[in-house]
Amino acid sequence: MEQAEITMASTSYQVGDLVFAAEDIFNDGGLPGVDPEALIAAAGSRGVVVDSGVATMDESRGVYLVRFESGPEAVLGEAVGCLPEELTQDGVPAA
Repeated sequence: MEQAEITMASTSYQVGDLVFAAEDIFNDGGLPGVDPEALIAAAGSRGVVVDSGVATMDESRGVYLVRFESGPEAVLGEAVGCLPEELTQDGVPAA
């Protein structure tokens, strides 16, 4: 059986790495109990990588599971699948 090559960004994140949402991240239907197209993490939201893997619909695409902070107490939310280009370590993007 031939294994597909996994495409990841030039930056590779590890479990425990601090990351930020490079853009607004919306629910694409993958989070049960959350309205479709609901904002999950605004651009600049801080999160932590908790796992990595491949996209269900395209196993040649890498994804990172990230728990973003939310609310005034900065509580970590549910893990969200993010494509590499949706993440950065550069902090809050310029407005």
